[in-house]
Amino acid sequence: MASDELCRSIFSKVEEQIERTVHLIALVPAGDLDWQPPIPGAWSVGRLLGHLLDAIAGFCAVLAAIEPTRLAHFAELRNAAVNHSCSPNEAISRIAQYRDRIEEGFSVLSDAKLRESVPTVFVEGGEPAMTLLLGNLEHLVNHKHQLFTYLKYMGVAVNTRDLYHFRRA
Repeated sequence: MASDELCRSIFSKVEEQIERTVHLIALVPAGDLDWQPPIPGAWSVGRLLGHLLDAIAGFCAVLAAIEPTRLAHFAELRNAAVNHSCSPNEAISRIAQYRDRIEEGFSVLSDAKLRESVPTVFVEGGEPAMTLLLGNLEHLVNHKHQLFTYLKYMGVAVNTRDLYHFRRA
C-alpha cells in the first residue's frame, strides 16, 4: 500500500465502499435478477449489478491514467463486460478482481500524483487525479445506495449498518 497519507486514506474509503457494496450484493435474493422497482425506466437488479462493475472498474481506469507506464497491464480490464445483467456471484467475483487492481494501483500512487492533471473524455484539459478518484467514489456510493433501496423495496431486512462501515473507538 502507498506510504503517503492521502493515498492511504482514499484507498481505505474506497475499500470500505467496495466491502459494503459486496455485502449488499450478497443479500440479493436468489432468482430476483429481473426484479425492477416500480419506477419508470428503472434498471433490473441484474443490470444494476452490472453497472456496479462499471462503477468499480472506473477506479482502475483512473489509476491507469495516473500511472500509464506502471499500470499499463490494466488495459486488459477494458475487455471485461460491464453494464450488463449479471448474477450476484459474477458481480462479487469480478469486484474482487477489480479490488485487487485498485490496491495495486494505490500501491504505486503518491500524494503528489493526486494533484496532477489527468486527461479525460469529459474535460479537454484534464482534471486533478484526486477529483477523478473522488468522482468515482461518488459514483460507487450512489449506486451502492441504489442497491440498498432496491433491497428495501424487495423486502430484504437492511438497515444503516448494511450501508455504512462503523468505526470502533
